[in-house]
Amino acid sequence: MSGSHSAPTGAIDYVEVEESPRFQELKRKHRSFVWPMTVAFLVWYFTYVLLSSFAPEFMATRVSGDITIGLLLGLGQFVTTFAITMGYVAFANRKLDPISSEIRDELEAKEPTA
Repeated sequence: MSGSHSAPTGAIDYVEVEESPRFQELKRKHRSFVWPMTVAFLVWYFTYVLLSSFAPEFMATRVSGDITIGLLLGLGQFVTTFAITMGYVAFANRKLDPISSEIRDELEAKEPTA
């Protein structure tokens, strides 16, 4: 695909940018966080769903008063969601944003002024 495209004079060639090593690095780093977290969360989520469907006695086990294992695991879904979100924000701030800023700055420098 490289070499077969050409941007009009003065325009940014976004295909070239997408194929650049820096952009490829950005995508690789993004995927290195997103895919493992997605798989881990889906396993955790479907485990909860399967337990609630096929092990209702286990999920109804009281831990303290009216608090059951099912309730704790359900609340754990929310806690996990927030933890993953906070982890992603920290990861993006530390690893993705610097590369993204460099790419954006390079593109803005190339962009023709009107």
